[in-house]
Amino acid sequence: MAPRRRLRVRKLRESEFRDGYHEFAIRKGGLAVFPRLVAAEHRREPFKTVTGSSGVAELDQLLGGGMDRGTSTLLLGPAGVGKSTLAAQYVKAAVERGEHAALFIFDEVPNTYIVRGEGLGMGVAEHIAQGRISLRQVDPAAMGPGEFAHLVRAAVERQKADVVVIDSLNGYMSAMPDERFLHAHLHELLAYLNQMGVVTILVMTQQGILGSNVSSPLDLSYLADTIVLLRYFEVASEVRQAVSVVKRRTGPHERTIRELRIGPRGVEVGDVLRSFSGVLSGHLTFHAEPRADS
Repeated sequence: MAPRRRLRVRKLRESEFRDGYHEFAIRKGGLAVFPRLVAAEHRREPFKTVTGSSGVAELDQLLGGGMDRGTSTLLLGPAGVGKSTLAAQYVKAAVERGEHAALFIFDEVPNTYIVRGEGLGMGVAEHIAQGRISLRQVDPAAMGPGEFAHLVRAAVERQKADVVVIDSLNGYMSAMPDERFLHAHLHELLAYLNQMGVVTILVMTQQGILGSNVSSPLDLSYLADTIVLLRYFEVASEVRQAVSVVKRRTGPHERTIRELRIGPRGVEVGDVLRSFSGVLSGHLTFHAEPRADS
C-alpha cells in the first residue's frame, strides 16, 4: 500500500482555516492537497425530489416508484447475485433520460465492466463514448478517502453528475487507514451527495453465499436511505435470485420478495414469490397453494 500523507493547519493568524487532517500527495510538479470534506459547506440550489425510474416496472414497484434525488441506496447481497448489474440498470435508465452518471469501481477493471454491460444489452460503451457515463477505476492501495472524496466532488460539480455509483463499499473500506474512521468519512460523503441532489448507489458484498451464514463485513445500513436486499435461493436443484426492499426513508415501498432474472435482455423482475417462505433466511419452504397472507 502506498504511504498515506496528511497535514494539519495549527495556526493561521487573523484568518479562518479548516481544522482537522487533510490528505496530500507528492506528485510530479508539486503537491496535491485534498481538503477535508465538510458537507455543510456545499448545497445545490433547491432541487425537486424527483423519483427516477429504473426502466423495470416491477423493480420500481418494489422501490415505491424508483430512486429519489438527494438519497442514497445500498444494494446488499452475496458475490455474483446481481448487485452491480442492478446498479448498471438504473444508470442506463438515467442516462437515457438525459442525465449524467459517474461510476467509481474498486473491484474490477473498466474493460470487464463494459464487456459485462454489453453482454446484457445495456449499451455501456456507447454511453461512455458519448460522455453520458464517466467510468473511473479506483485503486484503494494508492488512494485514500480524502482524495476519493475529491474525485466524487469533481464528478458532481464539474461534470454535473446526477447519479453516482460506488462499487463497492468493500473496496472503499480497503482505502481506510483505520476502520474506525470509515463511518465518519462515508457519512460526510453521503451527506454531501444528498445535499447536492445526487442519486447515490452503493454496492456492498456480503460474506457467504447461501443460507444463514450470509453476513456483512461492516454494518453501514443505517447510513443509507434505501436498502435493496438480494439473495440466492434454490428451487428444484436450480439456483435463482431474489430481490426485496427492506428500508426506504422517503416513503412507502412494496414489502414483497420477487424473483430477479439477469440475462441477454438485461434485468427482469418477476412475480412475487408467494409460494415460498424463508427465501431471505435460506430455510426455504414450498407451499403448494400460495399463502393467503401474501
